[in-house]
Amino acid sequence: MRRWLRSLYARVTLVTAAVAAVATLVAGLVGAQLIRSAAVDQARASLARQAQALSASGSVTNLASLRELAVGEAGHIALVSPTGTVTGAGRKYVSQAAVSRVLAGGSFSQTETVSGIPVVVEARPLGDGGGLVLVEPVSAVNQAAVPLVTRLLWALLIGFGCAVAGGALVARWVARPLVHVAAAARRLAGGERGVAVDGGGPAEVEQVAHALGALDASLTASEGRQREFLLSVSHEMRTPLTALRGYAEALADGVIPAEDVPRVGRTLSAEAGRLDHFVSDLLELARLEADDFRVDFQPIDAASILPAVMEAWRGSAETAGVVLRTEVAGPLLVITDARRLRQLLDGLVENALRVVPAGAPVVLAGRWEGGAVVLEVRDGGPGLSEDDLAHAFERGALHSRYQGERPVGTGLGLSIAQRLAGRLGGRLVAGRAPEGGACFAVSLPEAGSHLPGTS
Repeated sequence: MRRWLRSLYARVTLVTAAVAAVATLVAGLVGAQLIRSAAVDQARASLARQAQALSASGSVTNLASLRELAVGEAGHIALVSPTGTVTGAGRKYVSQAAVSRVLAGGSFSQTETVSGIPVVVEARPLGDGGGLVLVEPVSAVNQAAVPLVTRLLWALLIGFGCAVAGGALVARWVARPLVHVAAAARRLAGGERGVAVDGGGPAEVEQVAHALGALDASLTASEGRQREFLLSVSHEMRTPLTALRGYAEALADGVIPAEDVPRVGRTLSAEAGRLDHFVSDLLELARLEADDFRVDFQPIDAASILPAVMEAWRGSAETAGVVLRTEVAGPLLVITDARRLRQLLDGLVENALRVVPAGAPVVLAGRWEGGAVVLEVRDGGPGLSEDDLAHAFERGALHSRYQGERPVGTGLGLSIAQRLAGRLGGRLVAGRAPEGGACFAVSLPEAGSHLPGTS
């Protein structure tokens, strides 16, 4: 029962019933009061017509035979003599104010309380100096209006029932598609994909259904990329593991000649280094996607970092026959983490040196552009196609595409670089370099801007 009461269907139905009940109660009270008021007005008008007709007779004497008659629902006639004496069945309901008014030659028409009883009074002067008074208790008028009030209450009760039934239908119309959407969401949470989401119902529910369908498609695509990535990583890790196992077994069996042991050791070290690179990249990616990844923002001169990066990679560039140079003009004051920025640029330079042929350049450039500092790593390598540029930062996208055609790393470097740029409050984009190869440019906020994540 408690679970049913928490459902949208029950709550909409109960709210509709509550609103209908309040509306019915208010309408009943106001309607009953209006009916009683209308009945009193009608009784007064009727008494006024009768009083006007009877007063035309002219004297108390002519009307003496009518003094005991009833009028209206339970009203009576009273006569006022020229001396102020009141006679007739209605005399107990006649106030001194009414007597004084008719003796003065005026008419008296109002609802007043006489002897604790509310009455409708209509008094008219007569030609002989006396007066005619018609009175009717308000209770009698109200009693006459009871059938009308009863009919009104029945009409309101019927309306209340129709409102509750309508609310239940509306609640069902709203809640039923939501139940279907919730069931589809549970199937998605359980790992099922390609779930048909039944829309229907209000436009807002249809929007939720469409959003859930879009989420389903996004999850399918994301999980597909993750599977491809894991397969690629597994394949890449299996190769050095196979080499390590093979050489380890050979060493254990003593089949490696003594003169080949140094070569085998270098091979084992290189393959272990590849595995370590894989594990380091995976851990770095996990840290970047964690909420507790630490970044220390402070104003720095990015122009001072580029020469340090070039100096660190100069030996590798000279060994590969690559020309490494910088293009920086003036200080480049930015708000960022110097250590993380160096990590980002090192990764981009390493990626460039892997694919650049001997004699081609790798350029580290820095400049101002639109109120931001742009740092570029350009190369004279094979470059990227339009499709490559669109998927350059997806995990393992370029790795799987160019494996076997050109030197590739773990497939995680560019994805790590993009996420690191975002954590630094910047943006990393891929493009084509004037040197003929690829260009990776990171934009960072200038010093004086708000720190990323602040207002």
